[in-house]
Amino acid sequence: MTLLCLGVIMPVLVTGASGFIGAHVVLELLDRGVHVRAMMRDVSLSEMFPKSELLEVVKADLFDVASLKKAVEGCDDVIHCAASLNIGVKDVKAEVVDPSVIGVESLCSVMNKVKRIVHTSSVAAIRSSKFENGKVFTNSDWCEDATPSYNAYGFAKAEGEKKIRKWAEGKDLRLVTIHPSIVFGPILHSRHMNGSMSYLKHFVKGPPFVLDIHINFVDVRDVAKAHVNALDEGEDRARYIIHKKGMWMNEIGKELSSKLPRKFATRRLPRMFAYILALFHPKLSVKQLKGTLGTHVDYEVGDAFEVLSLTNYSVADTLVDSVNSIQAQD
Repeated sequence: MTLLCLGVIMPVLVTGASGFIGAHVVLELLDRGVHVRAMMRDVSLSEMFPKSELLEVVKADLFDVASLKKAVEGCDDVIHCAASLNIGVKDVKAEVVDPSVIGVESLCSVMNKVKRIVHTSSVAAIRSSKFENGKVFTNSDWCEDATPSYNAYGFAKAEGEKKIRKWAEGKDLRLVTIHPSIVFGPILHSRHMNGSMSYLKHFVKGPPFVLDIHINFVDVRDVAKAHVNALDEGEDRARYIIHKKGMWMNEIGKELSSKLPRKFATRRLPRMFAYILALFHPKLSVKQLKGTLGTHVDYEVGDAFEVLSLTNYSVADTLVDSVNSIQAQD
């Protein structure tokens, strides 16, 4: 996978290397003996990775084209994981939309010599903002009804993906987009508890009740393998949904309680009290809950796990390993 050109090893650039997915992508590449150039804004976070001669850490920012140009230089392969989640942010345009949209534009402007690109998209780029309860989405669907002020994350992921696909048209390169559902798994740094893992952090550190929320999730280790394998495997220009299972929060509590030596929250909070909670919770809103409580969707994965040669972690292993890693932070 690592390319050798005139005796020089060509590294794989991983943007957003300190993020949950990006960090696991870095580990997956290192485990395979691949030279990795890990791009991050705060290079002190590289402490989460093992010391390795194969690891090169570079400081760069999606809004700084000069730094991006240096990061991409000498790389034939780019795995673009850098993005922001719509969790507890104050300015959704600056903190959610711009990193995905302007960030992709900036990166594309410096990838003139890149041959293979794997882009972290999301099921948020596939799932419409408004949907019929129980709808099953496929990789042919797009989130077309989002705006920067209404479902900002869905808008950001869909627009970012459209831009990189438009840029790649007619170019002699390989592009694959990976669409994970909510990502669970072992955290590598305490900062990884602030994104998708906050759902499971609730079971470890939160109150003894759950919301009536349905969560579609997948193991971060499968997601990391999907990114790395997609450099070679699967179809060029394909969109691969990487999703394992959907469970209500109380079902997750029951599963954890059956597998670990303690009891986890399973009691659902009545809807009225959930809305009251949202008024005071920094990461919840009444508007958000109105479109979430009691509703669910699913995703058609097709043959993505087989085509990309994924491990396909069990639900029990994903949840147990996630919670154990959160507890290990104490």
